[in-house]
Amino acid sequence: MFGLFSQKWNPDGKHVYITGGSSGLGLSLAQILAKKGAHVSIVARNQEKLENALASIEKLRVSPSQIFKTYALALYSAPAAVKALELVCEAHGGEAPDAVFACAGSSKPMFFVEMVDSDLVDGMTNGYWIQAWTAWAAAKKMVKERKKGPKIILVSSTLGYMSFLGWASYSPAKHALRGLADTLHSELMLYGIGVHIYFPGTMYTPGYDKENKTKPEIMKRIESTDEGVTADQAAQALYNGVVNGHFHITGDLITSFFSASTRGAVPRHNWLLEGLYDMVAFIAIPIWRSSVDKQVLAHVEEHQQYLTSKGFFS
Repeated sequence: MFGLFSQKWNPDGKHVYITGGSSGLGLSLAQILAKKGAHVSIVARNQEKLENALASIEKLRVSPSQIFKTYALALYSAPAAVKALELVCEAHGGEAPDAVFACAGSSKPMFFVEMVDSDLVDGMTNGYWIQAWTAWAAAKKMVKERKKGPKIILVSSTLGYMSFLGWASYSPAKHALRGLADTLHSELMLYGIGVHIYFPGTMYTPGYDKENKTKPEIMKRIESTDEGVTADQAAQALYNGVVNGHFHITGDLITSFFSASTRGAVPRHNWLLEGLYDMVAFIAIPIWRSSVDKQVLAHVEEHQQYLTSKGFFS
């Protein structure tokens, strides 16, 4: 059980498939892997962004034998995920990738009572199913081929450990991804497939700029204490976690505290450090929760005025 990740992962010469790799976290990860000698395949929806992404990773080529490919595809359904995977594998003799990084996804923060039904459906589609279908298609192919030592990596969020107002269409999907990863980490040991899940905090990416267009001001105030990281910093933390065989991967101290406070049955990789996080989280997390609740309650009157101005009560 514990021998699965006994050796550090080396992506040199391996085929890595990245969804959502045309910008943000996925692109930064693709660039890191290109510099490490990996063959990189990217699936995303925007052809222009894919072309720019391909140009950027070509500059980082370390071997003429490296294969870099991009595909403009959507991943919203099981058949779409299977089709994308088969196309990605064509340049590699039809064989399953050595690693699949499911980085695709998006969020639309807003108040729950303002949402329409499609907001909730889209939240699960964009936050959970896009990754779940990719993992499902990849696992089937890896197992059928008896692939040796492949990896599947999901991307959740700090909001997969906790949540607060405004994230009702996003946080449930990220909690669901944790449930999926915890299950697959156990089940896919049957086939020698490594599973990892990353919980990034605030990342300054194009996706972050987009979500801020609908994000209520109270959310921005609550998040103001989170310094955030660049996509490059987040991708490096993800890469380091996978290389070192960590199952739950965090890239910042705040998320590490939330991870410690909600650990459950997750395997530990540093008993001493994580024990320290446990002790700090036991005190710090309730203080943080109380602070957030106070800010929310102080926002009641302002929120009522906001809803009135939007015609919610009419």
